[in-house]
Amino acid sequence: MTDAAAASITRHGVRIECVRGDIARQPDMDAVVNAANAQLMPGGGVAGAIHRAAGPALAEECAAMAPIRPGEAVISGAHGLPNRHVIHCLGPVYGTDKPEAALLAACYRNALDLAEAHGLRSVAFPALSTGIFGYPMADAARVAFSTLLARAQNLQSVRHIRFVLFDPSDLELHARTLNDIAGEDDST
Repeated sequence: MTDAAAASITRHGVRIECVRGDIARQPDMDAVVNAANAQLMPGGGVAGAIHRAAGPALAEECAAMAPIRPGEAVISGAHGLPNRHVIHCLGPVYGTDKPEAALLAACYRNALDLAEAHGLRSVAFPALSTGIFGYPMADAARVAFSTLLARAQNLQSVRHIRFVLFDPSDLELHARTLNDIAGEDDST
């Protein structure tokens, strides 16, 4: 499950929150987002946790959708997860896939577009590209929250976006960044 939200703001009727928890254990979310590899197969980190929890049927379904490119997203069933769907995003490898910020922002936009197209009300994200893909956590958080806050005004079905962070220091950084960007947004 999750701890209480470390940060929570609402924009245009969309709640965006940061919590500490396990992305594969978000039973109240319609979809969880997988920090996928290009082949959409099990791996380490978030992808490994999601695939282990979902079971082998997830990899079987994903095989037909691969490969995907940086910035792209695809949607599958959730199989053994307690959600309706998994949205798989391929974030950029920092220093390799250019322009990093535009590709990372595209991941978040494309994931939300898929959620909207499927009438989903809630989506849980990990910190995309910050693990083995090497994107600096603080920079990635700014891209993520700037993109999500800008997109909130156009969302029709999605009403709840959750950032799920495993590490307490990552949670604190994301909570601070969300509050900072929301404050900047309020002043414009």
